[in-house]
Amino acid sequence: MIKACIFDLDGTLADTLESMATVANELMDEMGLKRQPVDHFRYYCGEGADMLVRRCLKDAGDPQLEYYEEVRKKYRERFNADPLYKVKIYQGIPELLKRLKKQGTALAVCSNKPHDAAVKVVAELFDDTFDFVIGQSEEIRRKPAPDGPLKAAEVFGVKPEECLYIGDTGTDMETGNAAGMHTVGVLWGFRDRQELQESGAGIIIQTPEELLKIYEEYNND
Repeated sequence: MIKACIFDLDGTLADTLESMATVANELMDEMGLKRQPVDHFRYYCGEGADMLVRRCLKDAGDPQLEYYEEVRKKYRERFNADPLYKVKIYQGIPELLKRLKKQGTALAVCSNKPHDAAVKVVAELFDDTFDFVIGQSEEIRRKPAPDGPLKAAEVFGVKPEECLYIGDTGTDMETGNAAGMHTVGVLWGFRDRQELQESGAGIIIQTPEELLKIYEEYNND
């Protein structure tokens, strides 16, 4: 049986693409570097804020990362000050979460956002829907390390094989597989089917409604 669903945040529960791009490009302007197209941030993100900054700086004209420490610090400060800037919940997600909750499923978020920012975003967007939220910290290695989802399973008192791990990137699929969980790749986020398949997605879905069907299929076998 599936007893818990563990979700990635950016690109899975909420569309944060414009949010990341706006803050990063403001900093590129301040450093006298080249602004990057919003669509590029689909590939800059997925492995934490620090990696996003590195990738953006290299494309913006700073291949030696001379501005890295300054931009990294300011990027985190601005996100911590307003982590909900231009963030939108994906259509169908609130209804999905409500139905999973009604069936008694434990719900968690595992994000590569800094922990405090992840907690704040989830609380503001979803109130008390989620039972557990974990972001990146000194104690929890960033994905694809399985630390976050395994911690959620421990908190819930369930086995990894009793969990669905849901995300939109290859990093997420690697994370879920490393944790020994059933992986579900979503196509409404930042990456494509090929990446999800090549990264070991167990199942790939196009809409949030499909996740409920998968959940029910696992629990009716």
